Amino acid sequence: MATINTHTKVLLIYTGGTIGMVRDYDTGTLKAFDFKRLLKSIPELTQLNCQIDSVSFDTPIDSSNMNTTHWVAIASIIEEHYETHDGFVVLHGSDTMSHTSSALSFMLENLGKPVIFTGSQLPIGDLRTDAKENLITSVQIAALQEKDKPLIQEVALYFEYKLYRANRTTKINAEQFEAFASLNYPPLVESGVHLKVYNEHLLTNRQSKKFFVHKVLDNNVGLLRLFPGLNPSVLNSVLETPDLKALVLETYGAGNAPTDAWLISGLKEAIKNGLHIVSVTQCSGGSVLMGQYETSEQLKKMQIINGKDITTESALAKLMYLLGSNVSNKSFKTIFETALRGEMQ
Repeated sequence: MATINTHTKVLLIYTGGTIGMVRDYDTGTLKAFDFKRLLKSIPELTQLNCQIDSVSFDTPIDSSNMNTTHWVAIASIIEEHYETHDGFVVLHGSDTMSHTSSALSFMLENLGKPVIFTGSQLPIGDLRTDAKENLITSVQIAALQEKDKPLIQEVALYFEYKLYRANRTTKINAEQFEAFASLNYPPLVESGVHLKVYNEHLLTNRQSKKFFVHKVLDNNVGLLRLFPGLNPSVLNSVLETPDLKALVLETYGAGNAPTDAWLISGLKEAIKNGLHIVSVTQCSGGSVLMGQYETSEQLKKMQIINGKDITTESALAKLMYLLGSNVSNKSFKTIFETALRGEMQ
């Protein structure tokens, strides 16, 4: 049974976002929360019987401004404190949380400790805020140990009573507290009267290999969503982007695409010239099944990478990670189609 030991140390990493804001009731404006006063402001955290430390970005940023430099900064903080802390909670704006947490899942190789991303829809001091519950439960999960080892050994995302594998998530709602979904993989933990842990869904670090942080990401990637009426000039403007090395192609349904000759020839020529193209489904849930229909048979023949049931957010992050790792063109397709961090079936 998972418990919290009194010597357990959890590090809060505040990057920005609504969860780290409090409202000044005299002016109505939002200002950054002082995490040095965390336990005074949220005394419930003392009931967890673990030590909580915190570190904040010098300048908290809106998650809409997140980029690969910030991802490296988060990963570097985790690397710096990896030996001294048992778990990490990253406070992050919700808009790009799935992107950042997916990227961290690839950047943190041989991870044997929890890295829990969370945020909120309302500031921490608001009357009906979801921030307190998300924060308290994230810290609790990050502190859980089983047989003197962290229960969670992967990058996860906690929001509105559910912990998901981070690289399986997508933000689905801008107004409801249930802002995220993981339609192709079940939750890892559900919070109710008790925490219900689904051990069979967890990743475990059985390897004896040393924890390693990948800090080189190549963001020469693109995204193109197919739509009725897509014309050759738009396609060509994307495929001919200078220095473009990889493209996520959001196809219809189970990986289907128009069979127009200009589209097929354009994609085929781009692949011939070394562009890595990954087919992912536009649907919220489900998987690409290359060749199931005639409209995806041509894509299969030209060796487009099968994204299976990966999310668009995770596909983009995985491409940046693989390109930054200098994976050879010969093995790129095989490696992408292989689950590295539980991001696809």
